[in-house]
Amino acid sequence: MSNRRRLAILGASGHGKVVADIAIHAGWQDLVFYDDAWPEKTRHEHWEVQGTLPMLLRDLSSFEGVVVAIGHNAIREAKLDALLAHGARVVSLVHPRATVSPMACLGPGSVVMAGAVINAFAELGMGSIVNSAATVDHDCRLGACVHVAPGANVAGDVEIGRTSWIGAGAVVRQGVAIGEGVMVGAGAAVVSDVAGHLVVAGVPARPLSPANGGDDDIPPDASNVLRFDLLSPQGRS
Repeated sequence: MSNRRRLAILGASGHGKVVADIAIHAGWQDLVFYDDAWPEKTRHEHWEVQGTLPMLLRDLSSFEGVVVAIGHNAIREAKLDALLAHGARVVSLVHPRATVSPMACLGPGSVVMAGAVINAFAELGMGSIVNSAATVDHDCRLGACVHVAPGANVAGDVEIGRTSWIGAGAVVRQGVAIGEGVMVGAGAAVVSDVAGHLVVAGVPARPLSPANGGDDDIPPDASNVLRFDLLSPQGRS
């Protein structure tokens, strides 16, 4: 039997390429992608695309780890829930050029990219993404499947609800609370609390519209996400 560490990556998109690169830097040796586009899509650059999520659920025992590489927060959360319900070994990935305090806590399935900083006593929920050169300071609490986009800075003691999106280059003032399902525009400055399910932008950030979860709310770089039915934990369709 091979001693190579095998990792399944769910989501063969541009985000998936970055996740694969982090996995290689973190020592994973054998990467296999799964994506709803299979069987039309069988390769993702030089990696194999082996099947869809239901097929991955049947193949779980052949992998030492699984990670979801889907940019859309709510969809990533749904896929993680399905994998965990089936007993998948969901792992977190941290780029070696990221700085993560040993006193921080990363939930399963989190991805921390190059140049990111996560400081002491920050807590990241499952499936969180801290993207390239983003920072999450001390005592922050991020819910499940939050995405802090490239170059965004979250100051200390900030709370961010599940599936919220902090746009590229945005800043969040210390002590602010952001609700669930919020989208913060690129370059925004969040200086006061934000209620759930809003889109906010500007300096200072102000509400633009509700973030109702429709396709119009998907950031441009969250294309190519997976959309398919899941098997139940018992394997029924």
